[in-house]
Amino acid sequence: MDIKIIIENLIETFLLAGELSIELRKKGLKKEIKSDNTPVSNGDLEVNKYITKKISEITPDIPIISEETSDNKDNTQLKNFWLVDPIDGTYDYINNLEEFTINAGLIINNKPVAGLIYAPAKKRMFYSYGEGDAYELSDGKTTKLSEKDTVTRPIKFISYSNKIKPEIQKIYQDIGVVENVKMKSSLKFCVVAAGEYDGYVAEPRAYEWDIAAGHAILEHSGGTVTDFDGKEILYGKKDLKNPSLILKSKNIL
Repeated sequence: MDIKIIIENLIETFLLAGELSIELRKKGLKKEIKSDNTPVSNGDLEVNKYITKKISEITPDIPIISEETSDNKDNTQLKNFWLVDPIDGTYDYINNLEEFTINAGLIINNKPVAGLIYAPAKKRMFYSYGEGDAYELSDGKTTKLSEKDTVTRPIKFISYSNKIKPEIQKIYQDIGVVENVKMKSSLKFCVVAAGEYDGYVAEPRAYEWDIAAGHAILEHSGGTVTDFDGKEILYGKKDLKNPSLILKSKNIL
């Protein structure tokens, strides 16, 4: 299996899926609330169909776990699989905001080995397929994230909420964080990988499909992803829920 070829063959699919997501939003989305009290739209479902169809064609022997379907979610024996979140940041998506993303992460032996994240409203496409091989495609130009210039400035983190809990504030103090900016979607992994921000801290929340693609991209850019104890994060857990997270860019390692 040539992971580079797999990922490169999916880039155009993600760009087209992004166009589809914007077109559907312009037409007016049909929205409903799922059983877990989170919103979903026809855009989420159509993008899911579009990208999972292509992924299945390219890697027919690798199962897909997507946020928007029940397939394979109860299979605790999987070691090699895709994690797909067709629209991360659905609130932004349905409210005409810009931070929503389209995501797919490839898991091999329970570890993220490749990822694709596209932010259609910002026209920023991020992808990776190995150590040192993390890239951004924007304005027709491809940039290797590990080679982006390191900026010397006060340490700036992203937060999920403007209210910082004491446990997270303690981590900020230990790292030397002087500023935090709110951002909800997986775009946070990408801007940390690009060195625009320095990290992100979160208590256990959300699911594996929310972080798998970003995990791969950030690590392949030279950054790190661990839990609060500094332990490696593995995928295919029984409930597919995330542990605590600390993201760090290469700039502060």
